[in-house]
Amino acid sequence: MRPWTFPSLNLLGKNMTPVQRELLREFEAFALTAPTTSALMERMAQRLHEKMTRYNWAGFYLVDPADSGYLIVGPFVGSFTPNARIPLNTGLCGAAATSGKVVIVDDVAKDPRYLAGSSLVKSEIVVPIYVDRKLAAELDIESYFAGTFTKMEQEFVEACANVAGKYMGKG
Repeated sequence: MRPWTFPSLNLLGKNMTPVQRELLREFEAFALTAPTTSALMERMAQRLHEKMTRYNWAGFYLVDPADSGYLIVGPFVGSFTPNARIPLNTGLCGAAATSGKVVIVDDVAKDPRYLAGSSLVKSEIVVPIYVDRKLAAELDIESYFAGTFTKMEQEFVEACANVAGKYMGKG
């Protein structure tokens, strides 16, 4: 059996900052030995929050195993308490879940779908994570700065979500 690997840096690394490349390498290395999905997600949320100065809240939402019509908050790090349970038809997380696409909002005050976790949040990115073509989780990052999530930031956050998804699908 061939060990699983991460092509992220080979494919996207040239468009990333040195800090982003370093973090992605760290996540990929940790994923090879992480004891659980939760441990990997905790490490990723912590390091994203520590190293990416405009990532004021970083965390994961998981499809609720008791009711797949909801997302439940998973590991997160940030200065506010998130919405604990979100219906799939509600909010930016719900929009990413139902569309299957990355959702980026440069100014959440102008988007009626935004479910406020904090009045300080100005922009947000939500990346759906699929395992075997089925929604399993989302990586959600919120910023106190409008317009934080450029195309380069999107590529980085998607690469991070890919690490989590690949780990979730290995078992």
